[in-house]
Amino acid sequence: MRSSGVNVGVGDLLAAHRALAAVDAAQREEAFYALRAALCASHADMAVFAEAFALAFAAPDEERDDPLEQLGAIVRAALPRLGIPAAIPETQAEVAIEPVPAAWSEEELLHERDFALYSDAERATARRLLARLARRAPQRISRRTVPTRRRREVHDLRATIRLSLRHGGEFVERRYRAPAQRPRRLVLVCDVSGSMAPYARMLLMYLQACVAARARVEAFVFGTRLTRVTRELAGRDPDRALGRAAEAVSDWSGGTRIGEALAELNRVHGRRIGRGAMVVILSDGWDRGDPAQLGEEMARLRRCAHRVVWLNPLAADPRYEPLTRGMQAALPHVDHLIPGNSIASLEALAELMEDGVPA
Repeated sequence: MRSSGVNVGVGDLLAAHRALAAVDAAQREEAFYALRAALCASHADMAVFAEAFALAFAAPDEERDDPLEQLGAIVRAALPRLGIPAAIPETQAEVAIEPVPAAWSEEELLHERDFALYSDAERATARRLLARLARRAPQRISRRTVPTRRRREVHDLRATIRLSLRHGGEFVERRYRAPAQRPRRLVLVCDVSGSMAPYARMLLMYLQACVAARARVEAFVFGTRLTRVTRELAGRDPDRALGRAAEAVSDWSGGTRIGEALAELNRVHGRRIGRGAMVVILSDGWDRGDPAQLGEEMARLRRCAHRVVWLNPLAADPRYEPLTRGMQAALPHVDHLIPGNSIASLEALAELMEDGVPA
């Protein structure tokens, strides 16, 4: 299950032992459901568990090796990764002090890895990281205020008077209020043309995680035309959501006309987006349309948006220069240009979203 991207820790293994002790482990069906209850944390893990269970514990009519020996081999192979020595001496006299390799994390290995190099198992692991990043959202100052203990210029007169009743009407203690924070609308526009094929899958996973994690998020994809996929990406099952989005997009892995897509975004969906939104464009900037139109639409979008961020996977290369006509037309209207090829770049985007709002 670990090789398929499921996070199974030592606590899960101990829970599996207790589950087997609570049922008749000799019965295949009871053992199956007991282990599944202990090792599966989501619906996506159940399919992986079923394959792993069939592989480790064959049916009675199949000729396989002893399942306990297979399970023991799997555990022994996993022990060095957990930072535990494979064998424990029987006496203290036989203990030899040797350095034990520290436990490592697959998440750290995927942090800087390029999306184009991901395997299927690494994508499953990265999905949990994307869900964690998607909960980080841009904030804005609200007109409403909330109580605070920090000294502010805005006095909470009602709370101060109510507190003075404890001291005979004397204003011994004072209360203050501070402006509240509300989530700012986030607009994600992802390029799904042929040049973005190595990165579009992971970036769409990020879009789906953002739409599912919070409200006030609008998601669009474009190739030769713009398609709104906010409704398709909503839902708790990411695989079904991505399947619905793939069916809704008719120009997948085709050409790129960024200017026409932004023109439709500004004119057709401008009222839905509203003013003051944070707009994130995920594209490599390869455009077959008119650069003048792209520059004009980017200027229009910048006047309405709070901030425009462009994620370009090609910008991860230190030698990158925006030489294409599309990027040269768009850059004057972009607040931040950052790479979009790894988890680290999406973390930089999340930090940028949270920046600029007073504590």
